[in-house]
Parts: sequence; structure tokens; C-alpha cells
Amino acid sequence: MRISLAQVDIIWENAQANMQKYKEIAASLKGKSDLLVLPEMCANGFGSQAQKVAQYADGFTISSLRAMAMENDIAIVGSFIAKEDAEVNGEKTLLYFNRGFFIYPDGKTTFFDKRHLFRVGVEGKDYQAGSIEPCIVHYKGWNIRLIICYDLRFPVWCRNVQQGYDLLICAANWPECRIKSWNNMLEARATENQAYACGVNRVGDDGLDLHYNGASAVYSAIGEELGRCRDNQEEVLTLDLDLDRLRHQREKFPSWKDADIFEITGGPACAEI
Repeated sequence: MRISLAQVDIIWENAQANMQKYKEIAASLKGKSDLLVLPEMCANGFGSQAQKVAQYADGFTISSLRAMAMENDIAIVGSFIAKEDAEVNGEKTLLYFNRGFFIYPDGKTTFFDKRHLFRVGVEGKDYQAGSIEPCIVHYKGWNIRLIICYDLRFPVWCRNVQQGYDLLICAANWPECRIKSWNNMLEARATENQAYACGVNRVGDDGLDLHYNGASAVYSAIGEELGRCRDNQEEVLTLDLDLDRLRHQREKFPSWKDADIFEITGGPACAEI
């Protein structure tokens, strides 16, 4: 499978401009890639005011990305700021989510919500946490586990149980001041789970004066760095991932058979539309 990492500078709270950027990227990959990975909160940037920029699941952002996927025969992964109508204590209100998506080339979309909310910022106060159950999608013979940014810090929740997934994808807005942890954990998640690990981060400065240097990368199941975007530059990096090679590595060194058995309980993780 050919995967493309879009390390971009997200224009703050400007979904229209960002969608135009992704439209151009998707068009450039037509016939050249199977899967395009975008950063977290790709429409507006992490830390944007949910009340100002949140969209429904059938709103502008997802509608635009679906059109790109279908026009260019490519799957697209990322997250956006979502809102849902709800009733709390008898009163109508809006709930907000850091909502991930996997859009298939035919437009079918699987949604999941970020499980671990970043308590250092407003996300832990303004957003609803996702299910404790993992979200795994199936595409071109691959089982793909989807997580968002801060989720990467939680190895138990990311654990690959009985080879349940072949590729871990993490869409992020991870600032440069903590990038050493990003690099270390992305490699660790690949090695401990005997799976490919792909992390896509943004570059540039956001509206809260945080700087992002990127460090988007892909690791093999044995911790090899297969490719990395250049620091502080917008770049689309395309790599070929080999499922047969992964299976051979697991057969040659089957540490997954000695993993501890545990169970994490919770509600449904994914929803398809």
C-alpha cells in the first residue's frame, strides 16, 4: 500500500483555505497513492474555539474531503472539530468532539472520537472523550488502527492485541517543545506492537503562539525509520508499505505471542456514514 503524509501549515480557523490546500494535494496524488494522512484538526488547527468553528459531520469539511477522496480515488485520514445536537438535563445544547475520520475512495466514512483529551489546554474542558474501544478500519487488505495526537502517550490503549492491526496512524498537532517525546513514542508504538506506525504532524505557528516543526514519520515493526518529512517545511512524503514484509517480521520474531492478556471495556468506537 502506498501512503502519503501531508505535513502542512494549517491556516488558523480558515477551513476554506485549508480545504483548498488539501484539494490540491489530493489531486497531485491521483493514481500515485492509496492513502492520504492529514494532521489533527486539519480544518482549523488545534486550540481553535469550538463554538466558533465546529461543524456537523455532514458539513463543509467532511463534504469537501469526501469529494476529494472520490475524485482522486484515494482514502483520506485526519480529524476535525465536530459538533452534535444533544439534550442535557432537559435542555438542548451542543456537544463538541475532536473527531477522527477515515474516508474511503467511494466516500463511505468511518468516524471515531479522540479518547484522551489534552487536559493542559481547553480540550479537556470543552470536548467529549471518545470510546475506550479501539477504532480499526479495513482497507486494501490492511487492518489500520486510528488514534489522535495525545492518544499516542497511552501504550496500553494502543496495544495491538492478537495482531489486530497492521498499521497505526496518528494524526497530530504536536508542538516542537515536546517533539522528543513524539519521536520516541512513535518508534516505541511500532516496535512494541509489531506494526507499522505513521505519525503526521503540522508545521508553522498556530493562533496560540505555539510552534510546530513537523517530524512526521513512518516506522517499521522493528523500529526502522522508513521516511521522515523535513523539519519546519510543508511536504508531502509518499512511501510504500509492505504487508508481506510485516508478516515475515512477525513470524521471524513472534513476541506478540507472549504479550499479556487484558481487556479494555467501553462502548462502540467507530460509526460509519
